[in-house]
Amino acid sequence: MTTTLYRPVGPNELKRIEESGWKAFPPRLPEQPIFYPVTNEGYAVQIARDWNVKASGSDYVTRLEVDAEYLARFAVETVGGREHTEHWIPAEELEEFNRPIVGPIEVIRSFP
Repeated sequence: MTTTLYRPVGPNELKRIEESGWKAFPPRLPEQPIFYPVTNEGYAVQIARDWNVKASGSDYVTRLEVDAEYLARFAVETVGGREHTEHWIPAEELEEFNRPIVGPIEVIRSFP
């Protein structure tokens, strides 16, 4: 059984995902202690369109399937309104998080 998650990514991160064969997210930068995939497409779109495009000029929403049993280790965190929900994966566990991704990471939306 899997759980669907979403992740807004900028052009540099997207390139690194593509280089992995669409199987893994790249390591976090030193100033990014948490990797936070979100639980719903609407929230991912809001982050990409309303916040990230301003920083990078473009942004993408990715969709991924993660083994539900593995994902249960990480609580769902609400970080704003009730639709603003995400999992907090410590940066040092991101390589481990990539292993239970089932199938390819897909780009489902893009913003100029």
